[in-house]
Amino acid sequence: MIELYRDLLEAKGHTVIGVASDGDEAVRKYKDFGKKTVIVIMDQRMPVKDGVTATEEILRLNPEAKILFGSADLQIKGDAMKAGAKDFLLKPFRIEELLAAIEEIDSEFKND
Repeated sequence: MIELYRDLLEAKGHTVIGVASDGDEAVRKYKDFGKKTVIVIMDQRMPVKDGVTATEEILRLNPEAKILFGSADLQIKGDAMKAGAKDFLLKPFRIEELLAAIEEIDSEFKND
């Protein structure tokens, strides 16, 4: 599924600079690519470290990080937003919803 999202985002003109398979890797990749990163798309259910914890760690590295959170568990939305996510998408979501959320966050980033 990650590769499908990557391909669709790139087809729409977005550059995907990294993909992580677990929360620790997400934090490590953010450390490596942070200054180039505009938006982090985060999932809750990941091995090693969950998405909320990874979000908190990324935001400790950079409080201005833009994180779009996705989960099939609506109950996690409050935790994700409290952790600092800019938006939350309930899975399964349509690619149009993902693109709209990215555009919204991207426009906020450009206006900051």
